[in-house]
Amino acid sequence: MKSARKPDTGDSGSDLSEQIKAATSDIHVRAENTELMLTYQKGRISATQYKVLLCSLYEVYKALEEELDRNSSHPAIAPIYFPQELARLEYLQKDLEHFFGPNWKEQVIVPAATHRYERRLREIGRTNPLLLVPHAYTRYLGDLSGGQVLGKITQKCLGLNDSEGTQFFSFPAVSSPNRFKQLYRSRMNSIGLTEQEKTEVLEEAVTAFQLNIQVFDDLQKMLNVTTAEQPNAPRPPTALLSPTNVKQLTVGLCVAAVTIGMSIYVS
Repeated sequence: MKSARKPDTGDSGSDLSEQIKAATSDIHVRAENTELMLTYQKGRISATQYKVLLCSLYEVYKALEEELDRNSSHPAIAPIYFPQELARLEYLQKDLEHFFGPNWKEQVIVPAATHRYERRLREIGRTNPLLLVPHAYTRYLGDLSGGQVLGKITQKCLGLNDSEGTQFFSFPAVSSPNRFKQLYRSRMNSIGLTEQEKTEVLEEAVTAFQLNIQVFDDLQKMLNVTTAEQPNAPRPPTALLSPTNVKQLTVGLCVAAVTIGMSIYVS
């Protein structure tokens, strides 16, 4: 899956991280303005919305992390392979068990867009592991950037105590997210790429955002059906976010989930 439009790196310099930022700037704005993300930004996330999001995140991270594990010795993957610090699958499993109980795997339902995202990760893991790099970069650095804010907001919206149900946002092995992000960018920028390979990576970064937008849109469609079937369901609380937190959430949630990964631009 490739974008029909060539990514525009502009005057972004030679660092791959800066070129990804430039190439995805337009689609980044589109991802921020999906209906589901706008609802989250307003502090109106419901338990149903959060649970279906967790289900999709689980499937995406399962595919991503299994492919990273399988390709951990690949010259493009080895420099950015930090399973102890970054792996999300174990935490997502704990969150899903909190909401659905010990048989949570039997209750995970995800839309078609999530399966398309999963298949793309499996495909490039088998055929061209280099293209896992922009997926890992956008997701993990987004999670690190928005994690603390998102975790607290989700707790407040859903009335959760401590980290119950929000362990996805926790990175206990990362003492300083900002320093770790600098290390990660440095490692990624050190990967030796030909011009053709760099072009492919930038195109795949755009694809990563496209896939996330499709997931958000499909999840919202699922939620709209649920809401239509429950017309008297209570509305979630509003006005839970200050202007500062809204800005942090906008940057930190999307391609995050979670979060989901749009906050790669936070230094």
